[in-house]
Order: sequence, then C-alpha cells, then structure tokens
Amino acid sequence: MTDIQSTTPDMGGLRVRATGIEKSFGDNHVLRGVDFEAVAGTTTALLGPSGSGKTTILRSLNVLDRADRGVIQIDDVCVDFGTLPAKGRQARDQIARLRAQSGMVFQSHNLFPHKTVLENVIEGPVQVQKRPRDEAVAEARELLEQVGLSDKADQHPFQLSGGQQQRVGIARALALKPRVVLFDEPTSALDPELVGEVLAVIKDLVTAGWTTVLVTHEIRFAEQVADQVLFLDGGVVVERGTSAQVIGDPQEERTRQFLQRILDPT
Repeated sequence: MTDIQSTTPDMGGLRVRATGIEKSFGDNHVLRGVDFEAVAGTTTALLGPSGSGKTTILRSLNVLDRADRGVIQIDDVCVDFGTLPAKGRQARDQIARLRAQSGMVFQSHNLFPHKTVLENVIEGPVQVQKRPRDEAVAEARELLEQVGLSDKADQHPFQLSGGQQQRVGIARALALKPRVVLFDEPTSALDPELVGEVLAVIKDLVTAGWTTVLVTHEIRFAEQVADQVLFLDGGVVVERGTSAQVIGDPQEERTRQFLQRILDPT
C-alpha cells in the first residue's frame, strides 16, 4: 500500500465543533448534551460501553440521525438543530451541506452487492456530487491502489474478504473528498486475523493528516493514533483528554472500570 494522501492538509485549524448535542429515540435519551471539538489533521477516539452514544455521535455528525438539539459545525458549515425547521427546503439544504463535509465508514461495509468494487467507489462522486465519471474513475483507481486493492476493481463484494470489503468502504468514503472521516467500529465485523489490515489503512490516513473520528473497542490502537480520547457513558462525556491521559492514567472510576474490563478481562 502507498501513503493515502489527505485532501485536508491545513492542520491546526478547528475542523469539527459539536455543542450541546442531544438525541432521543422515543423514551431512550441517547445523547445528553455532548460537546467536543476536533482540530484539523487530528484523530479523536470515542470509547465507551455499548449504548453509551458513541455511534449516535457519528451518525449525528453525518446527519444519518438528526440531532434533536445542539449545534454541529464542520469547517464553515454550521447547523443549529434546535432551530432548524423539521421539514422544507431550508432544512434539506442545510443537512445536505453538512452531510457533504464527512465520509462514513460503517462496521458492516454497506457495499452495493450488485456493483463492482470500482462502481461502489464512484457511486457517491458521480450520483451525489455530480462529478464527471472519467474524473471519478481515475481518482477511484488511485484510491484503490492506495488501500492495496488496485487488482480488485472489477470484482464484486462477495468475491472479497471482510477486510478487503472494509478497505473498499474506506476508499468509498475518501472518494467524496470529505473534511472529516468517520469510522464506526470498522473492525468489529471482521475475523481477528483481518483486523490488522484495516487498522493499517486507518493508521496511514492518520499519518497522512486526515481528520478522523473513530469509534472503536481496539483500545491499544486508539492509544497509538488518537490525539484526543473521549470516554462516554450514559450519553455524556465522562472523561476527555489525550490518549496518555484517558487510557494511560484515567481519573474517573467509570473509565478505569471500563478499560480494565476491556484490557484485562480475566
């Protein structure tokens, strides 16, 4: 694999700001006023038990789940969900602009089974962004080379291993030229022997300066790559800091309990 070049080399400026994010599903209050910021070119790891709200934060940033309240800003696109109309053109336009700022890598690949690898990667640029097909194909082939799959362009997802499918998912997200890449448990659906190849691609992204937000149970990997770590429980941020602080020397008892259970299950 070659280095995955970032389209976001302007490291140092604030890239993501989420303020007071709240989200409920019926009576289940999943997010309870979550705040966090991410500087361009950095990696934020979201840790916590199942049901703590980690994935909902990602889905709120990408507006796959619309926040009930709070403000989300990615670069110069800012949406206040507390005042955004429930329906109408204004709401659709603002949501579309915010969603275009991020690329999502799902835990279950979510590839189109009837399309080839190349067709999966160009789907967003051509159908959503309306970019010229020739341009999208050329960039897709370059991305597939960067994730080590240049020889798989004409194959279908069922012909690939789980790790290869996830690498296609990463290439598909990068093809949209997002300002931030969101990873939702990208290795959780993989056999253990395939985890390393996907983590290697993510590490290349981090090294290349992409802004990433990562939900993972791979604690040691998060410790290696994350510039900041947020530990969530019950829809709130219990502890935040550098990976050395939160993973290496947690101050909150709830954080310590979680890490001990994950890192030393015996």
